[in-house]
Amino acid sequence: MLKVDDVSVSYGKSQVVYNVSFEIKDDEKLILLGRNGVGKTTLLKSIIGLLPAKTGDISLNSDKVTKLKPYERSRKGIAYVPQGREIIPQLTVQENLELGALAHKVDYAKKVEEIFEYFPVLTQHLKRKGGVLSGGQQQQLAIARALMSDPKILILDEPTEGIQPNIVSDIADILTRYHKEKKVPIIVVEQNLRFARKLGDRFLIMQKGSIVAQGQMDELTDEHSKKYMSV
Repeated sequence: MLKVDDVSVSYGKSQVVYNVSFEIKDDEKLILLGRNGVGKTTLLKSIIGLLPAKTGDISLNSDKVTKLKPYERSRKGIAYVPQGREIIPQLTVQENLELGALAHKVDYAKKVEEIFEYFPVLTQHLKRKGGVLSGGQQQQLAIARALMSDPKILILDEPTEGIQPNIVSDIADILTRYHKEKKVPIIVVEQNLRFARKLGDRFLIMQKGSIVAQGQMDELTDEHSKKYMSV
């Protein structure tokens, strides 16, 4: 379980996130919604340690991680797939996956076979450089690399951005299956409401750095979309 308690985050003197509190249990998939610029990515970066929390605490399975560095939080089990994927384009698919294993001292040969059960398409491209893959293949590689660490929580920022609809649906199915089989909670920042509704169990909506609405996914209405997400 991840718990965010009264967290505020600033860029220099500019406060971006205001007193946000929520928790996600192991049996949940949480979708974080809202317009661009409302603080969603900033909140994620605070959870993974790239930005310090000005106030509040962050805990993973009752252990406070608020003061830990990003690599220490990663070793505690927080896996992050950033917006834009950020695979290493000069490395092959296999080398990207090996890097994910090496960073967490995981047995690559043993773990990669398990990961291929979720991403069989990657087995066809092991020797290809990441930079020549399609956007959908790169996103699957980025998620697979994160899962090589055997995380206790998976966090994704805009995983459907720039990806064809059939691959978006595949990613939702893969994440749902992984969550069900591994009991790993998932947090996703997302703009694609169809994907959000297919994947999520619960939603939070942010506006101006604060949570302004939340509920079960079937409680997400067109009114929410018009009020908090429409441009």
